[in-house]
Amino acid sequence: MFTLAEVASLSDIQPTYRILKPWWDVFMDYLAVVMLMVAIFAGTMQLTKDQVVCLPVLQSAVNSKVQPDTSGKAEFTTVETTTGQEEASMRTVSFGSTPTVTPDILVSRATSPQYQPTESGQELKKEQKDSSGRKTNLDFQQYVFINQMCYHLALPWYSKYFPYLVLIHTIILIVSSNFWFKYPKTCSKIEHFVSILGKCFESPWTTKALSETACEDSEENKQRLTGAQSLPKYVSTSSDEGSPSASTPMITKSGFKFSADKPMIEIPSVTILDKKDGEQAKALFEKVRKFRAHVEDSDLIYKLYVGQTVIKTVKFIFILCYTANFVNTISFEHICNPKVEHLIGYTQFECTHNMAYMLKKLLISYISLICVYGFICLYTLFWLFRIPLKEYSFEKVREESSFSDIPDVKNDFAFLLHMVDQYDQLYSKRFGVFLSEVSENKLRGISLNHEWTYEKLRQHVSRNAQDKQELHLFMLSGVPDAVFDLTDLDVLKLELIPEAKITAKISQMTNLQELHLYHCPAKVEQTAFSFLRDHLRCLHVKFTDVAEIPAWVYLLKTLRELYLIGNLNSENNKMIGLESLRELRHLKILHVKSNLTKIPPNITDVAPHLTKLVIHNDGTKLVVLNSLKKMTNVAELELQNCELERIPHAIFSLSNLQELDLKSNSIRTIEEIISFQHLKRLTCLKLWHNKIVSIPSSITLIKNLESLYLSNNKLETLPAAVFSLQKLRCLDVSYNSIAVIPVEIGLLQNLQHFHITGNKVDILPKQLFKCVKLRTLSLGQNCITSIPDKISQLLQLTFLELKGNCLDRLPATLGQCQLLRKSGLIVEDHLFDALPSEVKEVLNQDTSIPFANGI
Repeated sequence: MFTLAEVASLSDIQPTYRILKPWWDVFMDYLAVVMLMVAIFAGTMQLTKDQVVCLPVLQSAVNSKVQPDTSGKAEFTTVETTTGQEEASMRTVSFGSTPTVTPDILVSRATSPQYQPTESGQELKKEQKDSSGRKTNLDFQQYVFINQMCYHLALPWYSKYFPYLVLIHTIILIVSSNFWFKYPKTCSKIEHFVSILGKCFESPWTTKALSETACEDSEENKQRLTGAQSLPKYVSTSSDEGSPSASTPMITKSGFKFSADKPMIEIPSVTILDKKDGEQAKALFEKVRKFRAHVEDSDLIYKLYVGQTVIKTVKFIFILCYTANFVNTISFEHICNPKVEHLIGYTQFECTHNMAYMLKKLLISYISLICVYGFICLYTLFWLFRIPLKEYSFEKVREESSFSDIPDVKNDFAFLLHMVDQYDQLYSKRFGVFLSEVSENKLRGISLNHEWTYEKLRQHVSRNAQDKQELHLFMLSGVPDAVFDLTDLDVLKLELIPEAKITAKISQMTNLQELHLYHCPAKVEQTAFSFLRDHLRCLHVKFTDVAEIPAWVYLLKTLRELYLIGNLNSENNKMIGLESLRELRHLKILHVKSNLTKIPPNITDVAPHLTKLVIHNDGTKLVVLNSLKKMTNVAELELQNCELERIPHAIFSLSNLQELDLKSNSIRTIEEIISFQHLKRLTCLKLWHNKIVSIPSSITLIKNLESLYLSNNKLETLPAAVFSLQKLRCLDVSYNSIAVIPVEIGLLQNLQHFHITGNKVDILPKQLFKCVKLRTLSLGQNCITSIPDKISQLLQLTFLELKGNCLDRLPATLGQCQLLRKSGLIVEDHLFDALPSEVKEVLNQDTSIPFANGI
């Protein structure tokens, strides 16, 4: 038997969630607990004491009442039989010569002529004279049998299952009430909201911000503010670490309105926060911003709460409708016709149900509780639809405070705030402080230069992939002065710093050659510009609108690499200032990640010295490519995600082209590949992530081709022409539908990297192992059943992928691949464990030879 505590735990929620429980939800939770108690009490009583007692209906007994005894006398014999299972006495009565079928001992004592009644016998005789009734032909076991039969046949089903129905209905109601706290897609949002709300409520910054508002209009405070204007302003990061996260989404310029004319005023007795409180407040601003962006996009929490309220209301109506009909079916007396006359001798029995009155009272109590529960559900629905809960206005807070910029919120964010208001409106008022940009700017004004000291900035300097010293500053209100003291810095990244200003002190950074400006329209002083113009080699600019690109970018004469990332296909496209690129006389690499429909003609201004052009579109179809014909010195060309359906003919004019990458387009046929024979320097061709179904035989004309990438297409076969490319060192045909590796692959004696992962290959030709220069062999996710022993011929193999095949063992000759180690063997663990111990020992050995997994 389960306890009440075990069932009630279904309705338990975290204590912190109580702020999202309005009075009606709390009241319904208590009603649900009472209904649980009713169900468990009724169930316990039914399991322990519920029973029926039945007696046969005797036709002769009815007749005896109509026809009185002619002799005027009647003999009564009463026998009391008490068992361990029954508390009541059964009496059988004999009229006249009716035979008695009672337990032998009692019957003999009652009827034997030798039996001499004692004093107690006289009392019994007296009782017999006062009693009436008739004997039956049933023994005790038959009574037990008929009681059990009639319990299941005569009692209405609701009398037997009432406790269980109440329990099931109550559990459904409890689950419905708290489902929005348990459902994963809403639970995480609610948990995050409650966590942030509690921190905002307890944050010292909230108290101090509101206290400043309260005394802002006093004359004394105005004087103190005026005297504090000369104090320095400080700004800090919005994260605890001070460094950006790779998962942090980009925020457009319009979302930030920093005011440089309103510095943070330091009043020792009011606004000074200790370091810990300041850092916590900064983190809260960032958390609130991210949470708002995440939650305002959907109304799932609101819909789920409405849905569970509707379910509870429908459940209430359903329970009330069918339960009211069964109140009268619970009765103390019942007639039973078990149809077991051949076993008992009687056809009809009259039974009594000892739990009838108790169950009826419990049922009436349950109906009363359900009615109250239902009326509360109806009130909840009225509240949900009375006002638009998917909109929340901080109008009152704006009127009472100086934070007039607190924005209104919508969808799930608004609904959660409405729910909190039912608990305590002070929560939303204090929460609004962290939605105000004015409040955030005040906090940002706390000691930027004091916080970001030279020592702290030095801790944030890291080594990038090129082994250069790099500093990434993210979402600050300005550039700390100490940055310019890092004279050995190679790369400086400034992200989401709208008020960034590069001062003359940058001339101290003699090693600085690379600058990143991500949504950061930095302003430079004249001396700083002169330094950047003569020393900067690489510049990355990420923007939302072309107006964010600083004008001085186009005047950097010594710039060699320019990366532009942002929207260029707009009405202001002409403002991009490509004509100014003529000043970039040393530009070698131009990388444009945008949504171009055509290559701007003015890009040819840098054609004489440009060696690499990269265009990454966002899926916008690139239509006009005629400008490419003039870029005869380009050696590397990438046109990715440009929705190209064929290889552009303009490419065939690039006589110096060495590498062509057409990744993620919609190319279906490459018949134009025959024109590549004129590109004598072409060594790398990347046509991956397209829709190519076949490779034309004319590919053999590209005799200098060394790398061919055709992965993620729709190839079903590899033509023999591919294997006539004797200089081919890398062949990637992964994730196609290739079923057979042609035997001609053995002709590629210079092949070093072969990738055929994710196809339908089942047999490896022996000629594959004639490519003795193979260093990388990717055969994963195919249907290969065995690996030939000749794999031992690949002495230079350093990477072997076999995972996802139908292998039952690995060849022991793997140990003869001298450069292969376990870290370069991608295979199921059980296959590796099945190798001989000496082979595993060889594969587990350390090696000083560098691992190669690619070109």
